[in-house]
Amino acid sequence: MIQIQNPVMWKQTMEQNTAAGLKTGFVPTMGALHKGHLSLMERAQAEQDLLAVSIFVNPTQFNDPTDLRDYPNRIEEDIAKLTDIKADYLFLPGYDDLYPDSCRYSVVEKDFSGQLCGRNRPGHFSGVLTVVLKLLLLTEAKAAYFGEKDWQQYKLIKGMAEAFFLDTEIIACPVVREDSGLACSSRNELLSSSERNQAARLYEVLSKYARNPCAGAAESAAQELAAQGFAVEYLQQVEDRLLAAVQIGSVRLIDNVRVTAISS
Repeated sequence: MIQIQNPVMWKQTMEQNTAAGLKTGFVPTMGALHKGHLSLMERAQAEQDLLAVSIFVNPTQFNDPTDLRDYPNRIEEDIAKLTDIKADYLFLPGYDDLYPDSCRYSVVEKDFSGQLCGRNRPGHFSGVLTVVLKLLLLTEAKAAYFGEKDWQQYKLIKGMAEAFFLDTEIIACPVVREDSGLACSSRNELLSSSERNQAARLYEVLSKYARNPCAGAAESAAQELAAQGFAVEYLQQVEDRLLAAVQIGSVRLIDNVRVTAISS
């Protein structure tokens, strides 16, 4: 696996691969890799010639300094996992590498980014879209792979790629879950044993109401979660998804399930 920090060198290497007729699948991450990340990489390897991964904990998407400070850092473990799956390239930029302008320029989406996760996290999606645009432009991959757990993020990135006529196809991959049903997330590491058991109830409740999407289902699901000790930030249906963000102790978790009506 070739590791590169310098953006110019990364871009040149990716361009050389493209010129040689090789198609690259790209998975941008913030590290603390788990089986959800690895599933994206396996999909990229199955569909493309090369796998390129980035690890960069992007400070511009954190509106809470404590959240940034507590974000898991497992770089040596991450590199070992990427070596095991035979990733071809790893991009490891620093802040100054990706933000030589100190983030004077950024991407702003004016509608959906202010809803759901963006409602109480000012600037979050601007930070996400800005860093992802930089990474996509530098990598020029055939396709980039994103998990559906972060469904709002996926929709915004896909919309940005279309709005700016990017050549990279944005591909959504299904949520990967632990045996309990809890969606795989780097933040799961911050949960205590009892909190982890409680967290699994989020998927159970969402699934129950997604199978019966009657009027008031979202409100009823939110009430049930609150009764079980979750602090519910939002629970809302958008398109064919029932989406939720909840707090357990100091840990914020998100999840979503596809809405399907029960057949008669």
